[in-house]
Amino acid sequence: MDQTRRIAAHGICRDEGGRVLLTRASAFSDMPGVWQIPGGELKHGEHPEWAVVRAFAEETGLTVRVTDPHAVLADVGPLPFRAVLLHHDRVIFEVATAGGDLRQEPGGSTDQVRWVDRAELGTLPLMPFTARLLGVPANPGLVEETLRTAARVELPETVAAPAAGPRGQRFAAYGLVTDPAGRVLLTKIAGAYPGAGRWHLPGGGTDFGEQPDTGFLRELVEEAGQHGRITGLLRVSHRRNPAARGPEGYPIDWHSVRVTFTAVVDEPTAPVVTEAAGGSTAEARWFGVAEARTLALSDVAQAALEWLRGQSRTAPTPRR
Repeated sequence: MDQTRRIAAHGICRDEGGRVLLTRASAFSDMPGVWQIPGGELKHGEHPEWAVVRAFAEETGLTVRVTDPHAVLADVGPLPFRAVLLHHDRVIFEVATAGGDLRQEPGGSTDQVRWVDRAELGTLPLMPFTARLLGVPANPGLVEETLRTAARVELPETVAAPAAGPRGQRFAAYGLVTDPAGRVLLTKIAGAYPGAGRWHLPGGGTDFGEQPDTGFLRELVEEAGQHGRITGLLRVSHRRNPAARGPEGYPIDWHSVRVTFTAVVDEPTAPVVTEAAGGSTAEARWFGVAEARTLALSDVAQAALEWLRGQSRTAPTPRR
């Protein structure tokens, strides 16, 4: 079975009565008849927040604004009508309505949209990630029965215009890691990688089948030899580098989606890079916050340290 990976962004939207907005996948989709929170896959170079706003407009007719990152998670499973094992990295935001009129998507990947109260959630065939987010038990039997009896339309295969060169999407999980003394842990990017010589947050690309939090904690051990605990979700960002040159030796159009957790190492030790030779980390060190801000930093590290500097004044508390 082929393996493939996609990045998606979704929004949790509630009305004044606490009902949640759900959409039902249409006969043109891979999961016809199954319900989920609105959202969909990112286009190359698209910020997850932009993708959520676009998906709500397409699927519901509503204009929404993103208020906070809510969660990040991954799920893996076979597509029921294809010989493909699909890994989805999902970024979930809380959103609020800002205009528009609720309507069904015309001829798209969804065919119904409506507000659903909690009592009804258990009666619907929900995508497992949606059930998990909304705090209701998953019902795989109901989902399987829905897929078995649903009508499905196989659309003609479309061939995308060829890209100008090699490109890819990457999902990565990082952490703003502190210790009880208030120091921050940074890692130095190795010479063969984009951003070489800059200090970065611990973390990196997650593996197929791996949850974002698990991937970050694994990277924390590999890059610095530290065992930490996650305390919150700080931010979601993205970056497109149309000519990133790494160990492959040729430029690649990379689109990276980066999630940043906050984390604490309760018993810090001298950092040791334990990943295999040729990895992306040259060095790891604990720094005082003031000293860390004077270093040559990656954009991810710089944004995290700016938040750390201002958190006592204006920055939001990371969500958990």
